[in-house]
Amino acid sequence: MEFYCYIIMGILLLPAMIFAFYAQYKVNKTYDTYSKVLAKCNLPANEVSRQILERNGATVSIMQTKGHLTDNYNPINKEIRLSQSVYASTSVAAIGVAAHETGHALQDAKNYFPMKVRHAVIKLSNFASSLLIPLLALGTMFWFVLAGSLIGEVFIWVGVGLFALGALANLVTLPVEVNASNRALAALKETHLLEEDELQSVKKVLRAAALTYVASLAISLLGLLRILFFALAVHKD
Repeated sequence: MEFYCYIIMGILLLPAMIFAFYAQYKVNKTYDTYSKVLAKCNLPANEVSRQILERNGATVSIMQTKGHLTDNYNPINKEIRLSQSVYASTSVAAIGVAAHETGHALQDAKNYFPMKVRHAVIKLSNFASSLLIPLLALGTMFWFVLAGSLIGEVFIWVGVGLFALGALANLVTLPVEVNASNRALAALKETHLLEEDELQSVKKVLRAAALTYVASLAISLLGLLRILFFALAVHKD
């Protein structure tokens, strides 16, 4: 039974991966569409971010970073890093992206607990991911070479645990990202820098971006279930 579930999870991964490709296509297309719509306030994204920070009494630096849509917030250095295509752009898409990263800065300034949990889990998950493939390979090797040895099964279950950390990282990331977008929209309304139709455009950009996190969560959960059923099948044998 566990083996068949393992196969089924593998089959279900295909539509999840297709959805992930669609989500990435959607966010790129939506951003491209609204990057051509210039905000009537005629303020660059970095300035909008700065005004939101000042309005909320948050002391965070804003800097430009290389790449396209490589925007992020660094809670360690207290830096909002805006990509080259966003930093000086006056489009509603760029303002939406900058406001979203500013939303993360506001989370940090207000000690938003889920963000702290996410940061800790991601650090642990990144370390664990470097061990995942070697442990699974060793576990499988010990299992077959030593005819189902206990040490092989231990390696496999440790691999399951490490894979679970990755799934947990995606699980805690989704609500944090949604909350940052909600804070961004609320902050933009408070500043009155964008008109109602422009806010609706920003909302479309942020919703498209959220799809990528939903897709990542789906893939990681299905992957976790697949490796779990594999471990159960090995244990049963």
